[in-house]
This record gives sequence, C-alpha cells and structure tokens, in this order.
Amino acid sequence: MPALLITDIGTLVGLHPKTTSVISGKNMADLPVLTNAWILCRNGLIADFGTADCLPSGSFDVCSAKGGYVFPSWCDSHTHAVFAAPREEEFVMKIKGKSYEEITAAGGGILNSAAKLENCPEPELFENAELRIHELIKQGTGALEIKSGYGLTVENELKMLRVIRKLKEVLPIPVKASFLAAHTYPQAYRTNHAGYIDLIIHKMLPEIADEGLADYMDVFCEQGFFSADETELLLEAGAKYGLPPKIHANQFTLSGGVQAGVKHHAISVDHLEVTDEDVVKHLAASTTIATLLPGCSFYLGIPFANARALIDANVAVALASDLNPGSAPSGNMNFVVSLGCIKLKMLPEEAINAATINGAAAMQLSDQTGSISIGKRANFFITKPMPSLAYLPYSFGEALVNLVILNGEVY
Repeated sequence: MPALLITDIGTLVGLHPKTTSVISGKNMADLPVLTNAWILCRNGLIADFGTADCLPSGSFDVCSAKGGYVFPSWCDSHTHAVFAAPREEEFVMKIKGKSYEEITAAGGGILNSAAKLENCPEPELFENAELRIHELIKQGTGALEIKSGYGLTVENELKMLRVIRKLKEVLPIPVKASFLAAHTYPQAYRTNHAGYIDLIIHKMLPEIADEGLADYMDVFCEQGFFSADETELLLEAGAKYGLPPKIHANQFTLSGGVQAGVKHHAISVDHLEVTDEDVVKHLAASTTIATLLPGCSFYLGIPFANARALIDANVAVALASDLNPGSAPSGNMNFVVSLGCIKLKMLPEEAINAATINGAAAMQLSDQTGSISIGKRANFFITKPMPSLAYLPYSFGEALVNLVILNGEVY
C-alpha cells in the first residue's frame, strides 16, 4: 500500500501522546490540536504529522483536506448493531403515549427483537449488520463494540456472536464482542430466574469460551431485569472464562449495578441515567469508565445522565450511541457528541475526548485508536471546512464528514 499524505488540514484534532490511554475529569477539557497541518499514513498507521511549513519529502499519494478539520475516528463502545429488524411499530406506539414498560408488556421490547432474530437466518443477519455498520463508518465511526442479547437461547446467542465474529473478520475497523444473554428473562424463564442464570453459566458460557466468541461479559442490571446479586453471580462466572465486565447499569433506577460493576473491576458501566452521590463516589474511587448514552435518553424521553457531576469528581466519561432497534435507533456518533454538549452540558472538547480516546479505552483499544498519535491506526475523518471546533456539535443537523480514512486508505 503506498503511503498517503493528507495536506491542507485546517486543524488536526486529538493529538494525545500514544501513552495516554484514558482521560479523566477536568483533563477531559484538554484536546490538543495543530493548525495548518499535514498527516502522513504508512502501512496502515500514522507515520508522522506536522505543520505545513515542514512538509515531508518523498513519494506519496497526496490528498487535500481542503481546509477541513481532521478528527480521530469515533470509537463507539456500546452498540447492539446486530439485530434482525427495526421496531418502528413501537415508535408509533410511543408517539401514542405508551410507556417503555407498556410496550414491553404488549410483546414489544427486547423479546420482540428476540422473536425476530430467532426467525432470521444467520447469513441474512450478517448481511444486514454489515450494511448497517458501513453506514456508521461513513459517519466517522472507526471502532465498534457489539453486544449479543437478542438471542436469549443457547442457539441464538451463539448465532449472534458468530455473526459478530464474522464482522470482525471482514470489517475495516476493530470490533469487540460483548456476551449479553443476561439482557432480559425469556418468556420460558419469567418465573424461573435461577434456571435461566444456570443456563447462561453452565451451557452458554462454556460454548462461547470454547469458540472464543466474546471479549466481555455484560448484564442488564436494572429493576425488573437482573438484580445486583444476580449480576454479581454472572460477572463471577464470566471472569472464570476470562471475560471482563462491561455492564448496563442505572438506566431507570438506582439498581446497584454501578457498585457491582466497580466491585468486579468492570471496564465500563454504561447508561447511568440515574445516579446519586454514592454512585459517583464509587466511580471516582475506581478505574471503571462511565459510558453515557444520550441517544437513548433523547429517544425514550428519560432523564439524561449527570455528566457534569461525574467529570467534576474526576471520573473518566465516554460517550456511545447505544444503537439498537428499540431505544436508540441511531448510531450517528456526530449526533451523540452534539447531545453530549446540548443535553449533558459537556464542553465540545470533553465530548470529543469522550467519543474518541475514552471510547477506545472502554473497548481496551486506546493503544490502537482514539487519538492522532504516531504508531496508531490511521483511522480518522476529514470534515468540510468549519469556523471552529465547536461548530461540529453545534451544527447537529449538518453532514460535516467529508472523507473517511481507515488504515491509511480512503474509505
């Protein structure tokens, strides 16, 4: 592959040292930039960068940024991007005033997606997911985590995870897989929680570990789903197979999920729409990342996470899309960054760090991506010319991504 030189960069964004793996608290407002810049890609990696007065010499393919900004690719650390079909019928029910709980009781929600997935052949499931993710890539996403959790049986959870494994093999971006059979209780186990947990621990986990299908263990710790005690039991079982936790916590209530996640050294605890002083205190005393999902709050009309309290307590905050067919049917990370600013009151610099370097850290990928650093993957996107950094989250309806570079090549 020939080396690629990007010239005429108005501003190069996110120049953190390669040794920086995660950014916490007040430091999230520090987003190093370089104006009037260039960047050189070689063998799929960032080889060098600098200012226009010292352009490198040599034989390169040259591409002009035309004065646009260059951002490290978005690192979306929480998605449910593999699903059989959308749920726009529930969207209409929601407009008519039905609550999330009422929609679930009427056969909607996670069980609706599980029923659709059961009837979807694996090749079709893969093809739909691949097309969906390529649309996200066009919007600037350059690393992705995908969860199972619409299977809820041994056969269908394995089907989802095998699709994710195939996506890892064919997509031009890094992908991580989270095992989320503990997403809800399937109908057959509604009154036999212990039986379903036993199925996860003794049937699903051994097969998943044997095939190397998952990177993380996930549980939906929430009232009406999995209790904190049940969550801890499942996290302990996952740990025996080398699966560190990345869990759903505190979406609707103070579920105890954050405390359980911190206790078990979770890479991240995700959602956190409901927090209190004790939650913030536990996170502040840990290395666990708080991953916030404002697209879900926007779509469901539930409270937004208290990002300011977390940042002020020196917690590392990430932003992710929560792309899924029921509660966040958008994986557009540009919009997520805008919501981070508009609804979570994050500074543009904080929101961008949350969606890049901290998102990478929440997937244990910050040695590869998340910043413009020599030796990292040459995954970044070029915007149209903008008047300032803040213009990207400010102009939330505008398609500003002009060109995507992945592994040092024009996508």
